[in-house]
Amino acid sequence: MSSALGVIGIILYAMVGFLYVASGLVVPYPAVFGMWGIWMAGWVALARVFDRRRAWTPVVAVTALGVWVVIVQLGDRLLGWTA
Repeated sequence: MSSALGVIGIILYAMVGFLYVASGLVVPYPAVFGMWGIWMAGWVALARVFDRRRAWTPVVAVTALGVWVVIVQLGDRLLGWTA
């Protein structure tokens, strides 16, 4: 069961990565590069969680989604990022 959740977590994290890549349509490029760095650092966290507690890998994906939402919403409200 935990192996299946580990694989699901990796797939979900890759799917969240699409949002980080597509953010270039709304977010200025310096911020996009920073967001990509955050997402890539998340792969390191995902690998560590996968090695220790595979059942928790979906939590890493959900956290990455939450970080993306917070960054984009704050950028929209505070910095005026629009499409």
